[in-house]
Amino acid sequence: MKLSVVIPARDEAGTIGATVRAVVAALRSEAIDHEVLVVDDHSRDRTAAIMDALGAELGNVRCILSPYSGGFGLTVRAGLERFDGDAVAILMADGSDDPRDLVRYHRILLQGYDCVFGSRFMSGARVRDYPKIKLVINRVVNLGIRMLFRHGYNDTTNAFKAYRREVIDNIKPLVSNHFNLTVEMPLKAVIRGHSYAIVPISWQGRGAGESKLGLKEMGSRYLFSLLYAFLEVHLTRGDYRRPGFDPRAGRGRAPALPSDAGLSESADLERRDTADSQVPG
Repeated sequence: MKLSVVIPARDEAGTIGATVRAVVAALRSEAIDHEVLVVDDHSRDRTAAIMDALGAELGNVRCILSPYSGGFGLTVRAGLERFDGDAVAILMADGSDDPRDLVRYHRILLQGYDCVFGSRFMSGARVRDYPKIKLVINRVVNLGIRMLFRHGYNDTTNAFKAYRREVIDNIKPLVSNHFNLTVEMPLKAVIRGHSYAIVPISWQGRGAGESKLGLKEMGSRYLFSLLYAFLEVHLTRGDYRRPGFDPRAGRGRAPALPSDAGLSESADLERRDTADSQVPG
C-alpha cells in the first residue's frame, strides 16, 4: 500500500524542510512505499524555493502550487485531488505532528481499516506546549462534537488523520475552505459507513513561524460543518453511505488502539469486523 502524505504549507520556510525530511526518514526506515506532496498556499517567503531544492534531492517529494485562493481547506483539497497513493495522510507543515506516527497509521490501514484517527487526548498520547486558551476551547468543542455524533472520538478537530483512497472518493464533494475541513472529512467518513481506528499520537507546539488558525476559526465555519454532517445523518436516509454498507452488520467504530497499535494485526482486524457503529441514524 502506497501512502501519500499531503502537507499544506503557507509561509513555512522555517519548518517545512525539517518536516519533510523527518517524514521521509520515518517512512523509509520501515520501507513504506510513499510520496510526500507539499501544497503551497501562495507563500510569500522561501517555502517554494526550499521545496524545489528538496524535490530535486528526494525523488519521492514534490511540491505544487494550490490552484485555489488562500485557505487551509482549499489547500488540502488541492492535495487530495493530486495524490498518487492508495491512502493519504494529512500532516501539518509546522512540525507539530510526529512523522513516526505515520508508520502506525500505515500498519493499521494494512489491517483493513478505512481510516485512522489520531488523538492527542487519550492514554498513551503525548502533548507539549499547547496554548492554554486554545486547549480549553479545543476540549469544549470536541466534547460537544462527541456528544452530538456519539462516535467515540475526542479529537475530531485534529487534522492529522489517514484515509484510504476510496474514503476520499466517497466523502466528496468537500465544501470547507478553511480549518473546518478537519471536521468535515472525518464526520463524513463516519456517517457514510467507513470503519476507523483511534490511536494516541504525539504533538508539540510549533517552534518557528506563526499559527494560521485563529480563535475566530472555531466559530461559524465549524458550526456550518457540524450542521452539514448532522443534517446528512438525520435527513438523507443514508443516501450517501458507502456502496455495500449494511447498517445491520455493525461495521463502524473500532475500539481505540494502544500506542503500539499495528503490531498485533489479527486481533485488531477481528475487533474491526465486530465493532458496533455509534453514529445515530
